[in-house]
Amino acid sequence: MNMKLTPWSKDSKKDLIAICNAVDRTYLTNRLPFPYTEEDALWWLNLVAERDGINGIFRAIVVNGRIVGTISIEQKEDASSKDAEIGYFLHSDYWSQGIMTEAINYICSIAFSALDIIHITGLVHQPNVASIKALEKNGFLLEGRLTNAVVKNGCTYDLCIYGKQKDSTKEGLPLP
Repeated sequence: MNMKLTPWSKDSKKDLIAICNAVDRTYLTNRLPFPYTEEDALWWLNLVAERDGINGIFRAIVVNGRIVGTISIEQKEDASSKDAEIGYFLHSDYWSQGIMTEAINYICSIAFSALDIIHITGLVHQPNVASIKALEKNGFLLEGRLTNAVVKNGCTYDLCIYGKQKDSTKEGLPLP
C-alpha cells in the first residue's frame, strides 16, 4: 500500500464530491451535506485554500494514486487558540488497513510543527471503536466523556473526548 497525504486543490473537486457522497456517515458530523454537491465542494476547497497552513492543516488521503479520504486539524479560537480539533473519514473499502492510523500520525506531526498549538482534540462517538483505536495508537488519551451527548440516526451515544499534547509526540513515521 502506498499512502500519502496531499494538500487539497481545486483540481480535486470531482474526487472530493465522489468521496463525500460515498463515505459511511454512521459516525460523521451532520454538517457534511448529503448529497454533496459541486457547490459544497467549491465552498470547502475555497475555505481550505484560505486557511491551510495558517490556522488549519487539510489533506487528502491518497492510496495508490486515488483519493480515499480526508483528514484535517483546525485550530480553535479565543481562549482555546492553543488547541485544535482533528477530523477525518475514509472510504469503507479502505478500512482496517492501518491507513487512518498512519494518516493521523502524519497530520499531527505536520500540525504541531506548522501551527501555534500545544494540544489536539479528537471527538469520537463511543461506539466508533476503529476511530478510538486509531487515536490511541497515536498517543491520544481519553480526557473526558460527555454522557448521551450525541444523537445520530435516532441513536444516542456518549461523546468521547481524546487529546494529545505536543510534548507527547513520539518519534513516529516519517512525513510523506
